[in-house]
Amino acid sequence: MPLQSNYTSYDTPRFRKVSNDQVERLHHAGLEILDRTGVCLYEPEALALLQRKGLHVEDGNRVRIPPGLVEWALSVAPKRAVICDRNGRRAMPLERNNVFYGPGSDCPNVIDVRTGERRRGTLQDIVEATRVCDALPNIDFLMSFCITSDIPAEISDRYQMRAMLMNSTKPILFVTTEFPGCVDVVKMAEAVAGGEDELRRNPICALYINVTSPLRHNQEALQKLLFMAEKGLPTTYTPVVLRGVSGPVTAAGAIALANAGELAGLVIAQLKREGAPIILTGGVNDMLDMRTTVDAYADPNNRVMLVELAHRYDLPIFGLGGCSDSKIPDEQAAAEAAFSLILETLAGAQMMHDVGYLEGGMCNSVEQIVICDELIAYTKQFMKGLEVSEETLALDLIDEIGPHGDWMGSDHTRKHYREDWYPKLFDRRPYEDWNAAGAKTLRQRARERTLKLLETHKPEPLPADVQREVDEIVEQAGM
Repeated sequence: MPLQSNYTSYDTPRFRKVSNDQVERLHHAGLEILDRTGVCLYEPEALALLQRKGLHVEDGNRVRIPPGLVEWALSVAPKRAVICDRNGRRAMPLERNNVFYGPGSDCPNVIDVRTGERRRGTLQDIVEATRVCDALPNIDFLMSFCITSDIPAEISDRYQMRAMLMNSTKPILFVTTEFPGCVDVVKMAEAVAGGEDELRRNPICALYINVTSPLRHNQEALQKLLFMAEKGLPTTYTPVVLRGVSGPVTAAGAIALANAGELAGLVIAQLKREGAPIILTGGVNDMLDMRTTVDAYADPNNRVMLVELAHRYDLPIFGLGGCSDSKIPDEQAAAEAAFSLILETLAGAQMMHDVGYLEGGMCNSVEQIVICDELIAYTKQFMKGLEVSEETLALDLIDEIGPHGDWMGSDHTRKHYREDWYPKLFDRRPYEDWNAAGAKTLRQRARERTLKLLETHKPEPLPADVQREVDEIVEQAGM
């Protein structure tokens, strides 16, 4: 049943693709990989934390992590994480069957909503995408939409965070290029939240960390992980396996390997600060399309299975949905986005990102995000389940009206008809009405809605003193 206006905690049964026995085998396989094969860690502090637990470091940076240490880390990691909006409202409790939806980040290309042109992304694209996401009722959190080709790469992450903080009040999942950017972005969040302690109590953001591979943990990823753990702020830690390239081509082997890499990060974070909030995926694996050698984001075998491992650990869950391998917001894009959204929602992926992604993550589209907002609304309506009660069965009314009565005029109809779903973007009009209105396609209607939101929606501004503090951090980074 609804908890508040912008998200739903689903009471319907959760879909399972993997049995309990298979989940346990995958978990134990991950433990064996860490204990038998081990991982290479390219950050001295991470190695030192493990050495203090009596672990031996081989070849300078390779360490084998025993199952007992992993089980300890799983036992002390928080079972829930809460991410707040810019005003400190606890908007996203990652727990139970709550599901939240947000876009992806850092695509090199965008589709220009005004011209339809595929081009390099700019800072203005992030500003406009953030404003649209702020207005969309079913987009719960933000990411930075694209790479800013018009800002130097070494400082672009600060500009991206400022754009999101300025143009929306929604929670943020941020990405930074280098470790110093992570430090500055957290400073910006602390300025907005009211200080370091206030941000820890009511975090308005979380960090998304990409890791080189499950068995090779790059220094930058580990530095970010340790920093966020020390701060007590939530983070994902995501080594992705591209099946057949950076791990086994089989889904089971890829999931076990990716999960082992995540569990290594979990151990390191808990050694740094017991109780550090970590958001798990259970093991991200992507299909390599052997015909094209392209990472196939929307492949059905990428779905659901990895989320079940995160559920096994009863920890906050990071998911992926609303994405497509199509090049434009077309029929393929809508179909793949819809399938991934409903499947990941059924599986209980609590924090689902990459809504709007096209071209396997190489391109982002505000039009596609607007279409996905409608798909998410459809999904939410479906997931509400069925209320069976004396009121909804309406047996007395059926007997009263009988075979020849008027249902449209009944008080019961007037009371309950608004409980059905009425789309804002999908078109249900008769053909004649649709044709007379211009016979517009879904993409055309999405473009019109996007432009209208950009024209009419005014995000809540940051207070002037906070804005100045954020600007100072950005300016210092560019000096």
